[in-house]
Amino acid sequence: MRSSDRRGGEPVNAALEVVVVTGLSGSGRSTAIHVLEDLGFYCIDNLPVVLVPRVLELCTSSLERISRIGLGIDLRERQFFADYPRVLDELRHAGYRLEVLFFDASDDVLVRRFSETRRPHPLGGEAGPLAGIQRERAELVELRERADRILDTSALTVHQLREELLRLYRGPSAADTLTVLLVSFGYKFGLPTDADMVLDARFLANPFFVEELRAKTGCDAAVAAFVVDRPEAQEFLRRTEALLEHALPLHRREGRSYLTLAVGCTGGRHRSVALVERLAQDLVRHGWRVQVQHRDMRR
Repeated sequence: MRSSDRRGGEPVNAALEVVVVTGLSGSGRSTAIHVLEDLGFYCIDNLPVVLVPRVLELCTSSLERISRIGLGIDLRERQFFADYPRVLDELRHAGYRLEVLFFDASDDVLVRRFSETRRPHPLGGEAGPLAGIQRERAELVELRERADRILDTSALTVHQLREELLRLYRGPSAADTLTVLLVSFGYKFGLPTDADMVLDARFLANPFFVEELRAKTGCDAAVAAFVVDRPEAQEFLRRTEALLEHALPLHRREGRSYLTLAVGCTGGRHRSVALVERLAQDLVRHGWRVQVQHRDMRR
């Protein structure tokens, strides 16, 4: 890897911030990857170690000016895992701004998480999750010792973990920005687990019971008009927009960079979708950064 190339007087490699995300299965590594993506990191999960140097070289030479990259590492690439200590040393020697973030949690918490999700531990086999956790912990000892930051998630909820990661890795340019994620969902599929605010739209007339609208979604103009043009929907939007006008600047003042507002109806296909689309238009018009997710629209 070349470390002598310069761009504007700065070594090219030094311009790239690299966060290696690793740790025990079930301790929050996947959540961290998603949060880093939200913060503008270019993230690659489970990349074979032999490709890491080449990927970083491509990032430093990219015309898209990639400046932050997150690399997820776990034991799925077992044949390469032993090479990671050497590769980390080479990356640091090459001048990359490298940080290893290691996720940990107590055995009992990890066992409970695997039990709740009903997922097998990747190293558990017939012996069960506890045996897999203990085996994985032993194999990660060296990497844990080399970590720059160890985050124990035993007592953290998913929301608290997200907030901690935002605090640690929110860039200077993001300090005064707030992104609003608007999520439509269906109550029959469950509440979004990471929502900060939830609004219920099931009191509105349901297009599902109109034959010509049933197969459409809230993104369709006819369905949107059916939902939004009614007086009760207009009042709902007016009050919601007033709430957001008051609350969002206060959340931004507190240093938050992300707020999730979820709007639900029965199936998440018609009413909640139409309302989220209209709220998104209003927020963008008022200068807010907005992302939209229709969680259950295609179910």
